[in-house]
Amino acid sequence: MNLLSKFEESAKNFAAKPAYYFMNQICTYAELDGAITKFASGLEKLGVKKGDHIAILLGNSPHFVISLYGALRLGATVIPVNPIYTADEIGYILNNGDVKAVIGLDLAIPLVEKIHTSLPKVEHYIFCETAPNSNVESKIENLSCSPKMKSFSLVIAAGDLTFKGPELQDDDTAVILYTSGTTGQPKGAMLTHRNLYSNAKDVSEYLKMNSDDKVVTVLPMFHVFCLTVALNAPLLSGATLLITPKFSPKEIFGLVKENRATVFAGVPTMYNFLLQYPDGNPEDLKSLRLCISGGASLPVALLKNFEQKFTVVISEGYGLSEASPVTCFNPLDRPRKPGSIGTSILHVENKIFNELGEEVSIGEVGELVVRGPNVMKGYYKMPEETITTIRNGWLHTGDLAKMDEDGYFYIVDRKKDLILVGGYNVYPREVEEVIYNHPDVVEVAVLGVPDLDLGEAVKAFVVSRDPELTTEQLLDYCKEHLAKYKIPSSIEFIDELPKNTTGKILRRALKTQVVETRN
Repeated sequence: MNLLSKFEESAKNFAAKPAYYFMNQICTYAELDGAITKFASGLEKLGVKKGDHIAILLGNSPHFVISLYGALRLGATVIPVNPIYTADEIGYILNNGDVKAVIGLDLAIPLVEKIHTSLPKVEHYIFCETAPNSNVESKIENLSCSPKMKSFSLVIAAGDLTFKGPELQDDDTAVILYTSGTTGQPKGAMLTHRNLYSNAKDVSEYLKMNSDDKVVTVLPMFHVFCLTVALNAPLLSGATLLITPKFSPKEIFGLVKENRATVFAGVPTMYNFLLQYPDGNPEDLKSLRLCISGGASLPVALLKNFEQKFTVVISEGYGLSEASPVTCFNPLDRPRKPGSIGTSILHVENKIFNELGEEVSIGEVGELVVRGPNVMKGYYKMPEETITTIRNGWLHTGDLAKMDEDGYFYIVDRKKDLILVGGYNVYPREVEEVIYNHPDVVEVAVLGVPDLDLGEAVKAFVVSRDPELTTEQLLDYCKEHLAKYKIPSSIEFIDELPKNTTGKILRRALKTQVVETRN
């Protein structure tokens, strides 16, 4: 069994039931299955075959769901990409990921026309219409890249409903998720069909998802949290997706009330915005049976205040891209422990190891390690990184944690230097590499600072050789090379970075300086 065969089963069992709602549109399981089949067939007619890599640069939309499942049905490997990445960031992933076809919004046509010469491996650009009357064909006429450009709707129209995809093996790579790397370049975590299916199935069972559920799908679909918890798991359960393009407290309250949504999945910042929304009426959320939190640690005060106001349970969990992603959730059938990421989900083992790879005692802090059918097969074209991360069958998360006597896990500290901006991972080295490339920068150190809205924000300490260099100039430079959430919220110019005797920058000293400044 895999995602595709299980979805086909859902499509037969719930043929007339809504698979999703989107912008006043309703699509049944039978209709969605037909669109997926025709898109897979259309891709095959373009010459895309099993094992080819397809990048999806889309926000939350039916196009994303059809592209994902259509490509998987063809046996292709899908690479979801954040569509707000810069040209540099997108270009790196497309080249490193050996992408053959790209699926994106027609708004990206000018960008593709600009960078396509630097992407020799890409043979097809398939553009989705942003509006019903949007004419992709007219937009790509007379462009130098036009022979490679196609309309999403025409690809589907050319497809055949009788298409039968190739046989899929459990160990075939289904998705490659690029995560920020400590070297400054993203790493592609290869997730197999077994990885994705097992995690979606286990999460669905753990959270007791069923065909009566209506799941608010507002987390970014290109992010693994949404991919498994708010997209794959619901579709395998016969539930209905309430696809939401972007997060807005006003829209969420209206959406839940109007559609009687039963499940909401979000990051802590979303819960904070919902709690602080002045017109938030608890009555509007009374249909919710469960809220799910992940992507960052949920403050206990926020959890308690939210639950008290809206009388709905928040189940906090834990995951990472390399584990498809979920490894822990607070259980629904036993006491929940605020501040904990919960217990191991079905078929997944979590343990705490010391630096020698030995399991530590209850209550002792060590590194959280994971083993199970959800653990990735490795990093794409990075065998050394794979060996370092997966040792003796255990995925080493890099997170410090502890376990109590009841098997509940607690994250003590996050991965070294990792910054979590609104649930998105930002590695300082990646930002530093960009700033270092500025001709007037001598040294730079980046770290996370507390932010009331986003949890953390990026702060840069810069040593400049030009006393005239301004914060605005450096921020403008960053905007050209970094996605919005990676751009520093503040830059502080200093004369010298603190270092130890070996020359290593002392981030802890900088963090102490930030705390002293705030106090």
